[in-house]
Amino acid sequence: MRIRPIMLIAATATAAAIATAGGMATAATGTPTAAPTATPTAHSGPADAPAAKADGSGAAGAAAVSGSRPSAAPAPAAPSASTVISTATTPIEAGAVAKILASCLGAEASQFHPVIAVRTPVASSDTDGVVVAVNSAKQYVQCESKGDKGTSMSSPATFINDRLWGVGHRISFFDSFSAPAGAGKSLSLGAGHYTAEVAKVTISYGDNPTQYPAVMAGGAFAYAAAVTGSPSGSPTPYVHAFNADGKEIYNQKTQPNVKGVAN
Repeated sequence: MRIRPIMLIAATATAAAIATAGGMATAATGTPTAAPTATPTAHSGPADAPAAKADGSGAAGAAAVSGSRPSAAPAPAAPSASTVISTATTPIEAGAVAKILASCLGAEASQFHPVIAVRTPVASSDTDGVVVAVNSAKQYVQCESKGDKGTSMSSPATFINDRLWGVGHRISFFDSFSAPAGAGKSLSLGAGHYTAEVAKVTISYGDNPTQYPAVMAGGAFAYAAAVTGSPSGSPTPYVHAFNADGKEIYNQKTQPNVKGVAN
C-alpha cells in the first residue's frame, strides 16, 4: 500500500529549462551534501525500563508484593530510526521512455517530451522508475513506471504551473509517496517543478540534516530513495531550493506553503 504525504506547494511563472545532455536528465549521483545551516537533531534512544527493586517487585513481569502499589509497566522501546540507504538513480532507455508515456497518457503522449527519466534505487511491487515530461504549454506530467509500463497517481495526469496554487512561490509538488520495497525496505519517490530563480534542489529526510541532490531538468525535479523500514515508519522527505549564489530560498520544513498560506 502506498502512503502519500499531502504536499500541495505553490508555484509561479514558467520554470527555466536546465541544459542537460540531449535535453533530458537521466540520472543523479545520489551524493549527499551537508545542509548549509542545519544543526543535527539529537535522537533519543529507547526509554529506560524501571529499575528492579531488591525484592524483585519492580522487575518486568514480577508480581507486586502484597499490599504494595503495582509497579509501572516498562515503557516500550522506541522503534529503530529509518536510514536512507541510497538515492542513486540510473537512466531509462529512450525506447522504454516512449512506451511508459504511451501507456500513461494514451493518445496525449505525443504532445509531451520527457525531461527526466530515471530508475529508482529500489523497486516496489508496481514502481521502479519515474518519467517527468512537459508539453508546449508548460504542463508537466509525472508517470511512475514498472518496466516499460507507466501509470499516473492523479487524474488528469497533467500538472499546470498555476493550477490550484497562488503566486509568489518557487516550488510545486506533483505526487509523492512511500511504498514497500522488499524485506525491511521502502521506496520514497516524488517530483515537482520550480521557478527560474531556483538553481539547485535537494531533499532531506526526517530530522536528518543531510541533503541529497534531486534530478533536475526542463524546470522539473524528481527524487527517489531506498529507505530501511516500512513505509509507515519512513522519514518524511523535505524539499530545499537554492539560487545561483547558493543561498537557500525555500525550505519545506519551515515554509510548507500549502494553498492559502503566504510565503
